[in-house]
Amino acid sequence: MAFDRLESPGHVVNCLARLFAGALYRRIGEHGVNTGQFPVLLMLWEQDGVTQASLVEKLAVEQPTMAGTLKRMERAGLIKRVADPNDRRQAHIHLTRKGRALEDALVAGAKDTTAIALAGVTAAESAQFVKLARRMIENLERDDPAE
Repeated sequence: MAFDRLESPGHVVNCLARLFAGALYRRIGEHGVNTGQFPVLLMLWEQDGVTQASLVEKLAVEQPTMAGTLKRMERAGLIKRVADPNDRRQAHIHLTRKGRALEDALVAGAKDTTAIALAGVTAAESAQFVKLARRMIENLERDDPAE
């Protein structure tokens, strides 16, 4: 049986993710933020002062990737690191005024991007898509070739 990439969920989701990221960047890039930094900001707007390890876990990214992202965000004045007084090896990541001030504009950009993507899609279809995508994410998170 032939593999039809146009009917492959993996291909479609990859294409969608790439287009979503590009459309989002067109809206948030003007604020000096890239699409890799946006999830970090979303997490910090929800809960400021988390550790780098917590961000790595919650955002499911590699430690070196997160370290580089945070370094760039710190240089851009979006975040600051504060050493844990009880464990100097740990640092807590806090938003700066500049990082906090971007919330409304960046969230609006994300909402605009989503609205464009969902044009012509019903609320029920959107909810079903999210439900199915979450199930696929869970399936793939459980996949371990070593087992």
